[in-house]
Amino acid sequence: MKILHLETSSKNCSVAISDGKELLCLCEELSDNYKQSESLHTFVEWALEGANITLRDLDAVSLGMGPGSYTGLRIGASAAKGFCFGLQIPLIAVNSLETMIKPFLGTDYDLIIPMVDARRMEVYTAIYDGQSGKEEQPTSALVLDEFTLNNLSDKKILIVGDGAAKAKDILNLPNAEFNDSVYPSAQYLTDESVRKFNAGEFEDVAYFEPLYLKDFQGVKRKGVN
Repeated sequence: MKILHLETSSKNCSVAISDGKELLCLCEELSDNYKQSESLHTFVEWALEGANITLRDLDAVSLGMGPGSYTGLRIGASAAKGFCFGLQIPLIAVNSLETMIKPFLGTDYDLIIPMVDARRMEVYTAIYDGQSGKEEQPTSALVLDEFTLNNLSDKKILIVGDGAAKAKDILNLPNAEFNDSVYPSAQYLTDESVRKFNAGEFEDVAYFEPLYLKDFQGVKRKGVN
């Protein structure tokens, strides 16, 4: 099965093509300017060319559903829906936090905790078993303070994501390691996407919404009600 994978929930605009679980091509760029609107469709073209297939060869579209950047998620979801409607193929949604733990599973950690910066002292996070990848605590928005996750102080923990930088300065976790260079990537959507494809776990394309977790906070201009 040929699947187009889109991940736009963070600064990393990422597109991949897979044949089942086999990665055929990956195009991604990390930018502080959140360039999804400029780069996404170009990356799709490049990925298809690199995989030596066309849009008509696709069997499904897989989307990193968030949590993360509100604007990035809207761009990714709109593109995914457009491809699915136009090609009459199913939409698969995968939690973006799951893609952040994939490279570290089966290493020497009891727990892996992805943290996506949600501004101020808040992060989007979940807790996963470091060996199996099983979700131990569901995705949520969490406000960090010195007492956060103190019940895990005896565990060997890896905290990954751009929220790890501020977590390192706040949390009292003596056995924790922090890696703030990890971002969601389309290449790690493949395993769960194939599982969902085979199980027929598809989204309703018309009504699907990304995992925003909280409402968009825009900038209000002075004098505007």
